[in-house]
Amino acid sequence: MSIFLLVHGAWHSGRCWERVVPLLAAAGHRVVAPSLTGYGDKAHLLGPEVGLDTHTDDIVSLIMEEDLTDVILVGHSYAGLVISSAANRIPDRIAHLVYLDAMVPEDGESAVDVLPVTQALIDRAAESEVGWRIPPMPESPPPLGLFGVTDPADVAWLRTMLSDHPVLCLRQPVRLDNPAVHTIPRTHIHCVAAAPEGIKRRPVPATQPNGSPAQVWELDTGHDCMITMPAELTELLLKLG
Repeated sequence: MSIFLLVHGAWHSGRCWERVVPLLAAAGHRVVAPSLTGYGDKAHLLGPEVGLDTHTDDIVSLIMEEDLTDVILVGHSYAGLVISSAANRIPDRIAHLVYLDAMVPEDGESAVDVLPVTQALIDRAAESEVGWRIPPMPESPPPLGLFGVTDPADVAWLRTMLSDHPVLCLRQPVRLDNPAVHTIPRTHIHCVAAAPEGIKRRPVPATQPNGSPAQVWELDTGHDCMITMPAELTELLLKLG
């Protein structure tokens, strides 16, 4: 049995994994898919003080309280920053890092450094009456849809779990100053269908920080692959478990 800890991205909640969790569990694995502070069952905790450090604390605290070890830590989108920060804090608990269509930071980088287009979201929030809240991205015509989701029923379901994202999450830097974090194996899963303008993925270096060859897999779907291709995503994750 492996332990999969699935971390959702900005604006989402842990409910976004509902189609993946039972598939991994049916294969005999333990699966944990929490909502970060400010989302889902923790939506009432959303505030200007919620940032990347808050979400890192969420994941580290969960792992320590549940005494989880050999964790396959999966971060979607913004949560690439979260899993990196968490692994830096407790590398001995993490067996594998999975960057699922995710931001992949270097030490000292924020979301704005990794994906500069996010600065426009911060600027737009600053011009609003509540300067610390960034509303979810708007829906676009297919093939972009809402976070890559285009089926009307799926879009309606996705909307039920979306919350505003605090600006501080995009401003706080990641710390990767623990040498042990660089020994953890990594896998990158890219969603390669149409992406919104300005979203440009960094190339994955040919060699992982631990010296192994890079492992990059692709899914021919939009950003929220856990909703649009749960079976295919699960098949890839099971290769790691």
